[in-house]
Amino acid sequence: MTKRILVCEDEDGIREFVVINLTRAGYEVTDVSSGEAALETYEREKGQFGVALLDVMLPGIDGFTVCKRLREKSSTIGIIMLSAKSQEMDKVNGLMLGADDYITKPFSPSELMARVDALFRRVNMAVVKAEPDNEIVSGPFVLNIRSRSLTKNGKRIDLTQVEFQLMEQFLRNPNVALDRSVLLSTVWGDSYFGDDKIVDVNMRRLRMKIEDEPSNPKYLTTVWGFGYKWVENP
Repeated sequence: MTKRILVCEDEDGIREFVVINLTRAGYEVTDVSSGEAALETYEREKGQFGVALLDVMLPGIDGFTVCKRLREKSSTIGIIMLSAKSQEMDKVNGLMLGADDYITKPFSPSELMARVDALFRRVNMAVVKAEPDNEIVSGPFVLNIRSRSLTKNGKRIDLTQVEFQLMEQFLRNPNVALDRSVLLSTVWGDSYFGDDKIVDVNMRRLRMKIEDEPSNPKYLTTVWGFGYKWVENP
């Protein structure tokens, strides 16, 4: 996959900083300064971006709306939100709308590149990964490793790449309690800079997609004070 990234940031200095560092690292960067321009560029380029970096506070359409619309168009694009705000609710909102990660300004070049590289590796896996055991079956769920897809009772469930990797970890380890830190390092990488609460938010989002009653999950259960467990035959 071409290492193409869409950057949407309205502050010129920050946008230039991001573009310079991504370009130096070998990425092909397209940068815009508004949400409208980001969506227009995505359509014009026929979605040929591996990752999008979106500022939350934008003139006109805000970053949350851009995130939601991009996610509706593609389950595979990696999305990182950028914001000067550090409030918990902003992080939760972005992640629940389909973002994969969240970086709070100001951030260092090393943090930026670590997050982007890790996310791009996950996105790239959707294109290049193929294994002999193409499917993992658990009750009504079938996870297809080659097509990177999940079905429940034959009905497809759209997953982001982060959600897919989480499901893969659970279905490969049925009825085993998985520590949050293990999930964080396995899915987000050992060099992840962020908060481990990103695991909990993704669990909430995943439950909304796979459980009949997300508030009373049967399959993706919480192991209090530890992590989560996939119950194969609830």
